[in-house]
Amino acid sequence: MATSTDVKLLGSRPSSYVNRVRIALNIKCVDYEFLEEKFGSKSELLLVSNPVHKKIPVLIHDNKPICESLIIVQYIDEVWASGPSILPSDPYDLAISRFWGAYIDEKWSPSLRELRTPQGEEAKAAAVERLVEGLALLEEAFVKCSKGKAFFGGDSIGYLDIAFGSFLGGLRVAEKIGGVALLDEAKTPGLVGWAERFSSDDAVKGVILETEKLIEFFKMRQAMAKVGPTPN
Repeated sequence: MATSTDVKLLGSRPSSYVNRVRIALNIKCVDYEFLEEKFGSKSELLLVSNPVHKKIPVLIHDNKPICESLIIVQYIDEVWASGPSILPSDPYDLAISRFWGAYIDEKWSPSLRELRTPQGEEAKAAAVERLVEGLALLEEAFVKCSKGKAFFGGDSIGYLDIAFGSFLGGLRVAEKIGGVALLDEAKTPGLVGWAERFSSDDAVKGVILETEKLIEFFKMRQAMAKVGPTPN
């Protein structure tokens, strides 16, 4: 097992992207040092470690930085191969997982951010519609990928579970702020059960902040929005 001196994680607790890395490290039982970035500023270590995007998360392993959350998750799975597998071993299943991971980041999660900070009722309604449509697609993906088992990855949490599950905190915030039920038992029964199992898994417990704490964070972030861009 790697020691905390070998592995460091630059991040912020409210970040869904950082949560991906923390969950993956927990699955592999990797001991690490968590270096929390101060909101509204970027440490010198972050700027040196990720000079291209200047964003969290950054995993530093043996003084070598790795950036971008899903790339880091794959790195963790490959380096600590003796632990439970995160990525599917079947090439087709792996390709499908990566496809949906990209969909979540590029198409679905931007609507989630919009719902947390709507520009009006029309924008809110449009964001809700996109989120609901996306959840319907992810419900179908869950049925196909899980093959009747508990998680997208089968019997245990895998790559796509981490990619999507890291947004559950933000999803609950959006539901509360927007006054809408996005994960609905009638429309997405598979995802409702999956979300409960994912959140109660030992690798996830304590990683995703409580809804009220996340709401406080997002309100603070909105208040500081004019200061300039901040880490995700």
